[in-house]
Amino acid sequence: MAHEFCTTEQDGHLLKVTINRPEVMNALHPPANLELAQVFDSFANDPELWVAVVTGAGDRAFSAGNDLKFQASGQRVSMPPSGFAGLTSRFDLTKPVIAAVNGLAMGGGFEIALACDIIIAADTATFALPEPNVGLAALAGGLHRLPREIGLKRALGMILTARRVSAAEGKELGFVNEVVPAAELMTAAKRWADLILKCSPMSIRASKDAVYRGLDEPTLRAALEGQAKYPAVTAMLKSEDLIEGPLAFAQKRPPKWKGR
Repeated sequence: MAHEFCTTEQDGHLLKVTINRPEVMNALHPPANLELAQVFDSFANDPELWVAVVTGAGDRAFSAGNDLKFQASGQRVSMPPSGFAGLTSRFDLTKPVIAAVNGLAMGGGFEIALACDIIIAADTATFALPEPNVGLAALAGGLHRLPREIGLKRALGMILTARRVSAAEGKELGFVNEVVPAAELMTAAKRWADLILKCSPMSIRASKDAVYRGLDEPTLRAALEGQAKYPAVTAMLKSEDLIEGPLAFAQKRPPKWKGR
């Protein structure tokens, strides 16, 4: 399938998605958001795709966020139900998504990365929620995800100042998993993806589902008591992989995961 504002590349069970608007620092306008929403719809529904990596074209920007020039032009602004880049309001995706942040991740670009499960950053990457500088607010998840991920005071230290944070500080604050030289970014992202792909995809989805749903539970006890009813956990407990894993272990061979 041809895309206008992104490119996709499948490598086995891995999908690489590249935001492809380098002329505007990979900023997104409504047509790009809709296209990415369709890409991630397809990813979610394809049984052969287990992990995704999202990055930006070029070496300057992961994404500069919302295309303000498009918005200022007076053209109609809309958003798909799954949110910015088709990710920031996608709460039912149990397949893991890795952000490979190759440059600026500003505003909505940072919110895309925060909506991913793992963030790998080039040492040249920069993060910020600068919306207050232009009379806006980070309402695509940044104001809610960042405090949950790094704590209230640290998050407000970024949000209320709109300041830029380096990849190294992002790792220190806790929202970046690993910082690597820019030339090694995609190799590092692939290394993380390969580690995930060695595991049962049913177990990975159950784990992700339990983590995020558990965070919404009022107490730890409620999370423990409710997790058996979470959809991906239920699917794992009924899966062929649940039989294959212990069988492969007993037979001293690598498991042959089916993802079902």
